[in-house]
Amino acid sequence: MSTPPTKILVPAEDLRTFSAALLEKGGLSAEHARTTADVFVWAALRGVDSHGIARVPAYLDLLEKGVANADARITVESTTVAAAVLDADRAPGPVALSAAADEAVTRARTTGIAAVGVRRTVHTGAIGYYVSKIAEQGLVGIGFVAGMPNMGYTGVRGAAVATSPLAIAVPTDSSSAHAPLLLDMATATVALGRIRQAKASGTPLPEGAAATEDGTPTTDPEKAVMPLPLGGAKGSGMSLAFELLTSVLVGAPIFASFHSDDAAGRKHRQNALLIAVDPAAFGGADVFAESVDATLDTLKGLPAADGAQGVFYPGERSAAVAADRGEKGVPVAPKVWRDLTERAEKLGVALPEAAG
Repeated sequence: MSTPPTKILVPAEDLRTFSAALLEKGGLSAEHARTTADVFVWAALRGVDSHGIARVPAYLDLLEKGVANADARITVESTTVAAAVLDADRAPGPVALSAAADEAVTRARTTGIAAVGVRRTVHTGAIGYYVSKIAEQGLVGIGFVAGMPNMGYTGVRGAAVATSPLAIAVPTDSSSAHAPLLLDMATATVALGRIRQAKASGTPLPEGAAATEDGTPTTDPEKAVMPLPLGGAKGSGMSLAFELLTSVLVGAPIFASFHSDDAAGRKHRQNALLIAVDPAAFGGADVFAESVDATLDTLKGLPAADGAQGVFYPGERSAAVAADRGEKGVPVAPKVWRDLTERAEKLGVALPEAAG
């Protein structure tokens, strides 16, 4: 039996600098390259490798093909202090949504709750990053994203809706040992990346997780082309609702145009909505944070079920992974590293010394 290739460990800061350098060579400004790299390294630290450093080559391709606009002119439109729409002008998602998160926090400080819609961005990345960015400021962050249809819908033949994600981050007391609660989930049973991994390894997919091109459920990774919605009608209904709460709300529908006869409707794009909620507007931030910690303590104190490794709240284990990887280094898969190395040689960017 052959030994699988060893992953390469790279210090997080070195990986961030390296990724930013590649993205800057790809056309982004130094500031936007750093912002985008931050999102990728955040995901990689937390073990979400599908949205981590492996995304750098894909973003370089998006920039080279003009799908993502390296010189985007982001504008903010608003008719009321508690809400705004950020037109991304096809800027990469990390750039647009980071700006939207900052805008939502600034407005929520005044209004208690603020919502910022994002129109015409390109691949948002891990949306848990943006709501966590809001939670770092002591506010609750809520985010929705809608994208191109790539998932089944209950009762429909073929791809109908997107694997649109939802993320919620709730801050804890700054002196607490608890990491913020972070719920970050897609409306699909499995990610597209999981289907690709199963195909590469020849591993059967779980029942009800994926389907063929015509929507027939299958466990055969060679036949599977799209994920099925989480919980059947529940997941597909959530995805449709997120399309209304993002794309339709900001005047940039995706679903209807994708399924129309207009070829332009299939041009890649994504929309989002970020909401910031200031606990101070509901009776006090300190009291809220203390109660959040008490709630998590109560959960952690409940008896664990037989065979369970413990009782965990959303985001707890990924925060522990981030702490461990922050200390030991971020593992990069050999295939991803080869791709990054080739890009680095092509663009004249030095590899991190620790991985060299």
